[in-house]
Amino acid sequence: MNKLNEILSLIDGFIGGSQWFVFLLLGTGLFFTIYLKFPQFRYLGASLRIVRGKFDRAGDEGDTSHFQALTTALSGTVGTGNIAGVALAIHLGGPAALFWMLVTAMLGMTTKFVEVTLSHKYREKASDGTIAGGPMYYMKNRLNMRWLAVIFAIATIFSSFGTGNLPQINSIANSVHATFGINKLLIGGVLAVLLGFVIIGGIKRIAKVTSRLVPLMAVIYFVGALAVIFYNYENIIPSIRAIFGDVISGTSAAGGFLGASFAFAFNRGVNRGLFSNEAGQGSAPIAHAAARAHEPVSEGLVALLEPFIDTIIICTLTGLVILSSGVWTEKMENHFQDADLQILAGTYSDSNELDRSSLATYLLEEDGIALFSGELDVVDGQIKSDVTVLHARSVAENVEVLKDGKAFSGSLTVVNGHVPLEQKVDFYGRSLIHSAPLTTEAFTRSWFGDYGRYIVAVGLLLFAFSTAISWSYYGGRAVTFLFGVKGVIYYRLVYVLGFFFASFTDTTIVWTLSGITIALMTIPNLIGILMLRKEMKSEVSSFWKEYSDFFARR
Repeated sequence: MNKLNEILSLIDGFIGGSQWFVFLLLGTGLFFTIYLKFPQFRYLGASLRIVRGKFDRAGDEGDTSHFQALTTALSGTVGTGNIAGVALAIHLGGPAALFWMLVTAMLGMTTKFVEVTLSHKYREKASDGTIAGGPMYYMKNRLNMRWLAVIFAIATIFSSFGTGNLPQINSIANSVHATFGINKLLIGGVLAVLLGFVIIGGIKRIAKVTSRLVPLMAVIYFVGALAVIFYNYENIIPSIRAIFGDVISGTSAAGGFLGASFAFAFNRGVNRGLFSNEAGQGSAPIAHAAARAHEPVSEGLVALLEPFIDTIIICTLTGLVILSSGVWTEKMENHFQDADLQILAGTYSDSNELDRSSLATYLLEEDGIALFSGELDVVDGQIKSDVTVLHARSVAENVEVLKDGKAFSGSLTVVNGHVPLEQKVDFYGRSLIHSAPLTTEAFTRSWFGDYGRYIVAVGLLLFAFSTAISWSYYGGRAVTFLFGVKGVIYYRLVYVLGFFFASFTDTTIVWTLSGITIALMTIPNLIGILMLRKEMKSEVSSFWKEYSDFFARR
């Protein structure tokens, strides 16, 4: 498992976690923001009018309303990225990572406006009479680059698992298990059956379910988040200062102990920002292609709202919850995950300034400290060898080794800092935590007390489950493009099975996989919309020339 995670991390570092991918993503959003003269600010009012149905015409072709398309796309973006993803970004990159998530969303509003407009313009009708659209159709019908469309469609299928399936149920299972103690296999089994019942009905049933789920889950989550923030009101201003202060200073106090470089905070913030709002990834255009509209630009304006709601509002709330509660710097009792666990040669303490400096250098540059290899002596669950256990970027305390639920005694073979899984031991102790467990803990620091855990568990269940529903549709449309409507049933079967098995898969590996699939889907889409920049500008100009009077009326 550790070897697999190393391989996936290497791949992710070369594409999704690399500097060139980050600059391509942000550069595209910045280019279109300037090229189209800041549409995310100029057209926000028009977007709200359209989503309320003020621009509709009788006879508009499509399968869903503007609002249903928006909620379907939002249900695909509002998920674990808003709860677990923000926590992971802050854990890895510190408060500055949240700032870069917000920058990504601001520029992403324009990117999503562009990709949805172009995809809606070149949508088609499938053999079963439903509307099929997405970047693969403008790549085929306008750019005459079917090979690029095929690459995008294949990446969409993989990304439906890496973005909308595996990490969603993984976070649900972890959160519900931690909150209610329910077995992860049971959680995965029940939700997999429910998922199957919903997605078999296609886009109309999906839109009907998500249009009810999204408002409900938003209200529940907002109430819980505001309760934490105002309960810790004295930390609101310091939290905001930390977000912007780290950016200005060029440093980031990741995890509160070992630090993170500016570049690391930048990379993780942008990467998690994309995972959260999916701007540029090409997923939302698939949902919006089904909307009833007579003008492609009008649907692009509806999509412009998604990063604003998803990241600027919801992710900011989550970030302030985590920072104001202070839990991101606290060590908690937890079960150590293998992928987050390393055993270092020698003894180090995060209370010693020299040790802190050495540990920070090691985590940022993977240099200066040797990983332990050899036999680890354990007596009654206590490690007797001269080593340091590092878990979740922190020095673990009160470490206990168990086997079959009992204190272990004997020798454990350690290879390059990792304990092979075949030895079947579990490590427990105090360390930093991240992802969904961190947000869950933060929600207990309010007037609701421990009941705050239930808000996260329910919110995560609704967020993540609705995301899985929407992504099944995205993947199904990609299968339709490649193999026709008949192939969708087989895809849905595999999708549901994957949903079940991911409920008990290692969290870190799942997140790493998601980063890879996001990049594989995003790159072809960004290349495509940049090639059609002139056509996009022409579409926007024509739209406003014809309808400016309509939107000028109150």
